[in-house]
Amino acid sequence: MYEGPGTLRQNARVTSEYRDDYQELVDEISELLGAPATLENRDFELIAFGAYDSEGDLDPSALDPVRTRSILTRRSTAAVRTWFEGFGITRATGPVRIPRTPEAGVHRGRICLPVRHRGVVLGYVWLLDYDPGPSRQQLDAAMRVTARIGALLADEAQHGADLTRELRAVLTAEHDWQREMAVAELRTALGSRAEGLHTMVCAVPWPSDDPDDAPSVRTIPGATALCTLPWGATALCLALLLRLRSSDVLTPARTAAGRLLERVRESGEGGVCVPVAAGIAVPRTGLAQVGSAWTEASAAARAALAEPRLGPVTEWASIGPYRLLTALPAQAVHDPVVRPLLSPAHHELAHTAEVYLDCAGQAGRTAAELGIHRQTLYYRLSRIEQLTGLDLDDGEDRLLLHMALKSARL
Repeated sequence: MYEGPGTLRQNARVTSEYRDDYQELVDEISELLGAPATLENRDFELIAFGAYDSEGDLDPSALDPVRTRSILTRRSTAAVRTWFEGFGITRATGPVRIPRTPEAGVHRGRICLPVRHRGVVLGYVWLLDYDPGPSRQQLDAAMRVTARIGALLADEAQHGADLTRELRAVLTAEHDWQREMAVAELRTALGSRAEGLHTMVCAVPWPSDDPDDAPSVRTIPGATALCTLPWGATALCLALLLRLRSSDVLTPARTAAGRLLERVRESGEGGVCVPVAAGIAVPRTGLAQVGSAWTEASAAARAALAEPRLGPVTEWASIGPYRLLTALPAQAVHDPVVRPLLSPAHHELAHTAEVYLDCAGQAGRTAAELGIHRQTLYYRLSRIEQLTGLDLDDGEDRLLLHMALKSARL
């Protein structure tokens, strides 16, 4: 539902305004307790961290692997989250002391201040415990500040500062006029930021059955908006609209994509290794071509899943023939003459054909790549011609076979 430009302009302001407010409140707690504090949301994604200035504050011994990782990557692992929640912090209404556990990477004890609003936990303020530690009066004062943080988190959620709805509307529009209206809403919401340089990132598969389960934009440097979208019949992917400073430097996009894939890997259950990939679109100024950028990002992710040498993070400009193949409709890439070769029984022949064509039809290179004798290669090539009816000395037949084999990966 369209909310009107006034509401959307307000939404565009809240993310940056809230970020400053969170930082001020965390700094206030750090001053009250005489120790640097960190604020995470209920998914253990870092929102802000204090830099209390006191003697010895920068001593490396004041940190431990869990805290360092949280600050550097802006989130904690699923294992760390489960371990801390085991101390009842999701139910607590007051400070919770957590002992040091070196085997879990927790080299210093913790004090957790649950951030609640109307009885619901929305986040946590953390500080490293110290001797003699904060007094009861200090902790009570800090808890009063966490109540203000809770109200702020609730207010931000109510105003939809992450722009999930707006971005999803742009990327799922079925008609040009719908997309134009959705882009107009997103542009209004972002205000002056809408005219900057952006790219799209696609991370797949996203580990959730809930379309609204996505990280906060606060946890990804440069993120403007993000949302989850369907990927195939049953899976989800994550779409990220990311600000850039230069069209020639895609390092921020690669860094963001790498962090998203790390989160996907950490969420894997039972040690099952699931292929993951991320694609990055060509940067664009403004939002008029967000839809096209998303097509590029998702195509690059598909190519990276299909061709491991490209991934796990790849740019649309780097996927070569897959730029064309990913644009073809699904029914166009299943040519009937190649179907027999693609059966499981002929997997080795199909691989031989693809390597042969990748090597530009050079028998010596192909045999060396496959680790087989040249006569064995010739035998396999003749079997490929028999199965497909194609002439591997004919350029058009070779082109058809090469495209069909690459498309089969998609």
